[in-house]
Amino acid sequence: MKNIFIAILMMGFGFTNAQNFKAYQFYDQKGKEIDTDKLVKELANYDVIFFGENHNSSINHWLQLKLTEALYEKKNGKITLGAEMFERDNQEQLNNYLSGKFDTKTLKDSARLWNNYATDYKPLVDFAKDKKLNFIATNIPRRYASQTAKEGLESLNKLTAKEKTYIAQLPIKVTLDTPGYPEMKKMMGDHAEGTKVMNFISAQATKDATMAESILKNIQSGKTFIHYNGNYHSKEFGGTYWYIKQKNPNLKMAVISVFESENPELKVPEKEYIPTDFNLIIPADMTKTF
Repeated sequence: MKNIFIAILMMGFGFTNAQNFKAYQFYDQKGKEIDTDKLVKELANYDVIFFGENHNSSINHWLQLKLTEALYEKKNGKITLGAEMFERDNQEQLNNYLSGKFDTKTLKDSARLWNNYATDYKPLVDFAKDKKLNFIATNIPRRYASQTAKEGLESLNKLTAKEKTYIAQLPIKVTLDTPGYPEMKKMMGDHAEGTKVMNFISAQATKDATMAESILKNIQSGKTFIHYNGNYHSKEFGGTYWYIKQKNPNLKMAVISVFESENPELKVPEKEYIPTDFNLIIPADMTKTF
């Protein structure tokens, strides 16, 4: 009877543990779990934070908002926000919304907002509006990145002086020494034409270099600049991070990279895992916003 009772108890405990679902887990670069309180405390010491994301991950976006709110409190409001999802030539429209001159509909009608803006980025923009924070549109207008992919980097020299203010200062250095770019080359395959491959990589470089320049132009002493971008733009300390490092190697910068895991305990993945400063592990089946 005693053994049966113990068996029932053990079954109960097993059922309880099975219901302990994890939505996310942060790790440091050495693979040690780090809770959000400690994470915020450490992040507050950086000049620039790159918060990588999977664009359609609901938990990723929620954590961006919560960590931003926590850093605002920790830094006594001394933060600046910026994002890949807003292009430089839409800064005026974004500023008009932040100042209350535009309502949501007017911003939507006048700026090129991503399709998932309402669910994933509006909460961050509204936080900036409520706290009177600067929110920087860091990215190159997509038409110029598309032009580069089709016609090459040199085609940007033909832009007007006004148009050139929306992109990083020319010439933009493009090299396969940038982490992530050799991977892009490999993805295009051995049979892709050399010019086509480099144009594609150059288009990515125009985005990374422009976002880097936008961040550098808007850094303020004592403030932490939080930048939200697709994971690819800062993974392995490449992309936008790399371009900033070329211009100002003394800045203290942190990268938060994101990885999906099938493991219910959200352990560090065994494959294709190259950690950065902080690493967010999320369930592969987490709810997607699109």
